[in-house]
Amino acid sequence: MIHAEKILIIKLRAIGDVVLSTIVLENLARAFPHAVMDFLTEPAPAAILSQHPALRRVWILDQKARHRSERSTDRWAMATLLKALRAERYDLVFDFFGNPRSALITWASGACHRVGYDYRVRRLAYTHVVPSRASEVHEADWHLDALTALDIPIVSRRLQVAFGFEEIQFAEGFLHELGWPDRRVAVINFSGGWAAKRWPLPRFAELCETLARTYPFRLVAIWGPGERQEAEQLRRMAQTSGIVPAPATNLLQLAALLQRAAIMVTTDSGPMHIAAAVGTPCVAIFGPTDPRLQGPYGDQHTVVRNTALSCLACNRTVCDHVRCMEELPVASVLHAVKECLAKNRLLPE
Repeated sequence: MIHAEKILIIKLRAIGDVVLSTIVLENLARAFPHAVMDFLTEPAPAAILSQHPALRRVWILDQKARHRSERSTDRWAMATLLKALRAERYDLVFDFFGNPRSALITWASGACHRVGYDYRVRRLAYTHVVPSRASEVHEADWHLDALTALDIPIVSRRLQVAFGFEEIQFAEGFLHELGWPDRRVAVINFSGGWAAKRWPLPRFAELCETLARTYPFRLVAIWGPGERQEAEQLRRMAQTSGIVPAPATNLLQLAALLQRAAIMVTTDSGPMHIAAAVGTPCVAIFGPTDPRLQGPYGDQHTVVRNTALSCLACNRTVCDHVRCMEELPVASVLHAVKECLAKNRLLPE
């Protein structure tokens, strides 16, 4: 195994993808107990990493430039970041994103050991090129392939979202105010990163009505930026007093709230991966994405799909019909909920 005293991990963009990349942190901390470990990501998922005990620092790549007039500022910010990263003199850098920008950052770090996957020209930025099994294994396990390629022992397959006392107080305070005890709450996540990954809100409303009648759970509808009105609309459509919208949360407050839930019914999304990381069983509704590759990580979850269709896992962000989601019946999701509750011994006696 190689020697490293300073390690940098690069994973950009989506919140869920960054959560899945946390599977490497405990393994690296065990393999290099005296090494300093840093992480480079973008602003949206940065909070997920902010309290992780294995990390010294979270670097943020803020790609603000969206118009030509802003690109010179963006290039200056990138040059400043590259200079700062090179000054750190990292021994080992992992590129878990693998686009041209992250490959450039990896190469410019000057690290002796630069690890990335076998993607076209980008492979030239790395000293250790790892064959990619992205279409064959779960994304969490795909991250571990890079460690295995360096003979780093895999001693843990645990995702981790760390949070502190303030976040715990926030979640407990919200539930206490409602008079709802821990583990008697089911979380509903109606949102999705792409429009094609969303199950129709009226179906969620029908699901909530039945869940409130059938099980001794109170329902909390979580929501993200710009979605508060949809959460309120879901509450009205469900016609049950057993559902309330969650308060506004940051990512770590959301993680603390999800940890206190018995179960989560969710689309394929960042909150789904956060729930899996904090140990909450998920009933995950999938259509255009492949749960074998991007599903909630672990055995305690249940995936439900419209298996009558042949176009599942098309990976299209926009679809003319979205039949995989539009035609998925409520009964199928209810069956998956019952299966998940039974699997995790959460059914009322």
